[in-house]
Amino acid sequence: MLYADLHTHTTASDGTQPSSENVRLALKAGLAGIAITDHDTVAGIDEALAAGTQYDITVIPGVEISTVSEGQDIHVLGYWIDHTNPLLLQRLSSLRDVREQRNMMMLERLNELGLQITMEDVLASLQASKKADETIGRPHIADALLKKGYVASMAEAFERYLGKGAAAYVNPPRIEPLTAIEWIREAGGVPVLAHPGLYNLDKLIPQLTEVGLAGLEVYHSDHTPEQEKHYRAIAEQLGLIMTGGSDFHGERGGVVFHAPVGARKVEMSVVQLLIDAKQTTSKLLFSDKGEDEGAQA
Repeated sequence: MLYADLHTHTTASDGTQPSSENVRLALKAGLAGIAITDHDTVAGIDEALAAGTQYDITVIPGVEISTVSEGQDIHVLGYWIDHTNPLLLQRLSSLRDVREQRNMMMLERLNELGLQITMEDVLASLQASKKADETIGRPHIADALLKKGYVASMAEAFERYLGKGAAAYVNPPRIEPLTAIEWIREAGGVPVLAHPGLYNLDKLIPQLTEVGLAGLEVYHSDHTPEQEKHYRAIAEQLGLIMTGGSDFHGERGGVVFHAPVGARKVEMSVVQLLIDAKQTTSKLLFSDKGEDEGAQA
């Protein structure tokens, strides 16, 4: 069997490895494919595609879009997107602006709690300098807290300060999951709900399926066997593609976050299902465009 890891992050967002290294790690893990799914950016994809050619690994261009529903962070994965699409790039830029706002709000909260940490401290802790189209997120702040000695581990940083309900957690207004699905489809991609076991919002899945959700990340490093069984059943019932991935973010503080490349994987036949879904999306977009042009004629 040939396998793919469909959820990995790079230094373009909150991973610690450049995207070419993720592809090399996929080869080392015996995988045939890997997706690059950075938060609200596609900046690492071109490098990964070049590495895929070098290592003979299928690289799936992807993105993980940050949304909110009922006060809960919801992440929507987009696969086989046109990562050069100007409208998508503009939209992702707007999301990074919100992410920057959130980072500053969290730093203000931390300062109010007596933890002297600034954005300069966060930037100084980065393993690579950030470009304008790359993102900074909570793991970067957690890493700075760790290096300044305020916490003993990344896990403690999230439990005490940065995770949902923790002392410095904030969640400014963001787009809804439906909007992310629309953006992904308009960029020629296939929308998949990421790690549903982390949300406790199962009622959202059929609602999103009705508006174009194509898949469900059943296999994830933070899912229990019981959760995987549960979401397999939901995916089968709704006719959703069952995807999976490690959610690899690299190593921080001597610990791999969330899991190594290839720790969770799916057969390459799932990649083909995503390709088939992309082709269906492209036909629908072409049909809609034709209808619009006909109406204007």
